[in-house]
Amino acid sequence: MSATTIAPVQELVEHALAVSTADDCIVIAHHTTSANLRWANNTLTTNGSMRRIDIAVVSFVRQAGGPAAGSMSGSATTPEQVGALVAAADAEARAADPATDAQELVGDVAGSDWAEPPAETDIHVFDRFAPALGEAFGRARSGDRVLYGFVDHRLTTTYVASSTGLRLRHVQPTGHYGCTGKTADLTNSAWVGGATRDFVGVDALALESELERRLGWGSRRVDLPAGRYDTILPPTAMADLMIDAYWYAGARDAHDGQSVFSRRGGGTRVGEPVARPEVTLSSDPAYPGLECAAHVVNESSDNDGSVFDTGIPLARTEWISGGTLSALRQTRETAALTGLPVTPSIDNLVLDVAGASESLDDLVAATERGLLLTCLWYIRAVDPQTLLLTGLTRDGIYLVENGEITGAANNFRFNESPVDLLRRFSHASATLPAFSREWGDDYFSRTAMPALRVPDFNMSSVSQAR
Repeated sequence: MSATTIAPVQELVEHALAVSTADDCIVIAHHTTSANLRWANNTLTTNGSMRRIDIAVVSFVRQAGGPAAGSMSGSATTPEQVGALVAAADAEARAADPATDAQELVGDVAGSDWAEPPAETDIHVFDRFAPALGEAFGRARSGDRVLYGFVDHRLTTTYVASSTGLRLRHVQPTGHYGCTGKTADLTNSAWVGGATRDFVGVDALALESELERRLGWGSRRVDLPAGRYDTILPPTAMADLMIDAYWYAGARDAHDGQSVFSRRGGGTRVGEPVARPEVTLSSDPAYPGLECAAHVVNESSDNDGSVFDTGIPLARTEWISGGTLSALRQTRETAALTGLPVTPSIDNLVLDVAGASESLDDLVAATERGLLLTCLWYIRAVDPQTLLLTGLTRDGIYLVENGEITGAANNFRFNESPVDLLRRFSHASATLPAFSREWGDDYFSRTAMPALRVPDFNMSSVSQAR
C-alpha cells in the first residue's frame, strides 16, 4: 500500500459524513500499525510490521416508528472506498426496522487532539528486547532447553465523528509477549507471558531464567488422580477466569433470567453479596498501566452495547464492591429496563482483595500440600446460570508439598465457576498486572489480578493434554 494513496484519516472520516444521505451518521476509523517477532527451536523465524485503516459507518434514518440503524465496516484508504461503505450503511438503515435500542445520539463532544496524526509503532520497539532474545537462545541451547514464542506490539488510533458533533480521538497501545520453554526431549514444558504498553522493561533473559526454573520443577513427574485440590491460581490464571465472569455480566441477560447474576423470581442480583466482603472487581479507563478509551465506541448493537451510546463518557465502575454485586454492563436501553445506572463496558478489568499484600511465592510457602497452576486454556461455559466453566490446565501444573514445589503433575480438566471462587478462596496475594493466555492475544489484554488460593478447586478429570 503506497503512502500516497492514503488520505489523512480525519479527511476520510469527514468525507464519510459529507456524502451520507442518512438523517444522522457516526463514523469510526481505526488506524493501526503493528510489529511482531516469532521464534521457534531457539531461532528467530519471522518478523514483520503492518499498517491498516479500518472504517465503520453507522447510518440512522428516522421512521414513523423511530430511528432505524444500519452499519457497514471494512478496510478503506481512499474516498471512493469510504463512499462505498457509506452507501451500503445508508441503504441498510433505510431497509431496517426501527431500532429497539434507539436513544438520542450523543452530540457536541470534541477532544482537543482531534487534528493530531495517528500514533505509530514499528519494529524498533523491540530494539532492546531482540538482542537479549538472542542471548536467551544461547543460554537455553547450552542448557538443553528449547524456546518458542511470539511478541506483538500495536498502536491503534481511533477517530470518532458524528453528524451531531462528536470529534474524539484515542490512542491505544497494546502489546504482549509469550514464551514456551521445553526440555530437549519435548516431554516437559512451561510458559511465561505478559502484557505491556511499550516493551520497556520486558527482559528476554529474565523470561528464559523463569522458564529454566519452572522446567527444573518439572524434572520430577507426579501422576495424580482427579479430585478437589488446595490450588493456587496465579494472576495469569485468574485473568483467564475473571474475563469470562465480566463477559457474562450483561444486564439484559441477567434481567431475563439467563445468567449467574439473575435474581430468582426475576430481575438482577445487583445489591446482593456474590463474593467475600474483601473483594472489589472494577474497571477504570484511567487505571495506571491499563489505560483505555474513556468514551463508548460501538460499531454495532447487541445485548451489551448500543451504537446509539457511542460517545458516552466512561468512568471508574465497580462491578463488585465489598463483595456485593454493584453494577452490570449496561446500555442506556437496558438501564431503563433494569432501573439501574448506565454503566457501559470498559476495556480493562481489575480484581482487588482488601488487605492482601503477599506474593505468589508467599502463597506457595504457606501451602502444606496442593497444586500451583500457571495458565488455563480451551475455557468454555457449561452453565450460564451458575457460570460453570470447564477447561484444561496447560504448560505447567506443579505439586506443592510443605511449602516447596516438588514436581510437575499431569494435566487436568477443571469445572469451576469464577464467581463461586470469589466466595471460597482462603488466601490472596497483592494485585499485579496480569495477562490472560486464553483471551489476551486477541480479545482482552488489560487486566490486573491477585493470585488466589482455593482450598477445594475441582479437577474433574485427568487430561491427556501435554
